[in-house]
Amino acid sequence: MEELVTSLHLHTRYSDGHATHQQLAQIALKNGIDVLLTTDHNVYVQGVDGYYEGANRKLLLLAGEEIHDQGRNPQKSHLLVFGAGRELATFAPEPQNLINQVNRYGGLPILAHPYERALPAFHEPDISWDDWDVDGYAGLELWNGLSEFKTASKTVLHALFYALFPSYLAHGPDERVLEKWDSLLAQGKRLTAVGGADAHALPVRLGPIRRILYPYAYHFQAVTTHLLTPSGLSGNLLEDRRMVMEALRQGHAFIGYDLPAATSGFRFSGQGRSLTAIPGDEIALEGGVTFQIRLPQPAECQLIKDGAVIKVWRRNEFCTYMASQPGVYRVVCYIHYRGRRRTWILSNPIYVRAA
Repeated sequence: MEELVTSLHLHTRYSDGHATHQQLAQIALKNGIDVLLTTDHNVYVQGVDGYYEGANRKLLLLAGEEIHDQGRNPQKSHLLVFGAGRELATFAPEPQNLINQVNRYGGLPILAHPYERALPAFHEPDISWDDWDVDGYAGLELWNGLSEFKTASKTVLHALFYALFPSYLAHGPDERVLEKWDSLLAQGKRLTAVGGADAHALPVRLGPIRRILYPYAYHFQAVTTHLLTPSGLSGNLLEDRRMVMEALRQGHAFIGYDLPAATSGFRFSGQGRSLTAIPGDEIALEGGVTFQIRLPQPAECQLIKDGAVIKVWRRNEFCTYMASQPGVYRVVCYIHYRGRRRTWILSNPIYVRAA
């Protein structure tokens, strides 16, 4: 099993970002990224998919899209679209039809920043997902870098501090998103959770202070999505694109906050009588399933079943647990950084069904 460090939800000069695809790729290469998934607003950029090389590494860039109804005020319910291979923004006014069209063309629809708050000091509205009656989407953006900035900045002073010192910001996903995800999983939905940068590298000015709000390099060191794949990048664009999309679709992934400490190497698996499952997989109980968790370094680790914590390890690098009941099991790990306890790793679930 290979691991591809993936940064997704990235904006370029084709919408409201401040870098070209080539520039974005070169910055990502210097920061250990394997896969970039760009998502410009309401424009599917063709001709940029491919491999970029630098810093003795190779990176795969794939263009997706972030689609929303521009006639809506406020412009809520943004959808991340990966792998559709065509422009679909014309379907934005009807979210269910948009999702249906993404699925029709074999794409992957993921709800962007499901919950956030407005940030009036920077003229940023609340653009949470509003249309919860839709169906057919494949996942949720569980942790969004820009949304966390908007939610944490309760005053202008908070916003100014986090703009100047971004390493103090990331605390963890919005609790409302976690609760919603667990609720949807409890209803039997299979939804991949991803961590998105929502990177724009926005130039901001507050009085005499000028700053780039969260440079691209910061995002590549912070919240990323680690895909678990059968092999590394082969250099065959068609095969590698298919492999990346399949890992996302199946939920073979975990979210890592890599700034405090590298999260690469984390593993969560379930061993049954005749099958080993990884995040996103389903496994039969058949008398019991043994979970094994491996952390890159000792840290606090929690095993969660159906939205409730059932086991906590305080300073372990290896953790094991025998599950005797069916349910939806996932892992969350915490680390202390910059004077506080922060979310470090979030796995996608392993689904244990009755034999």
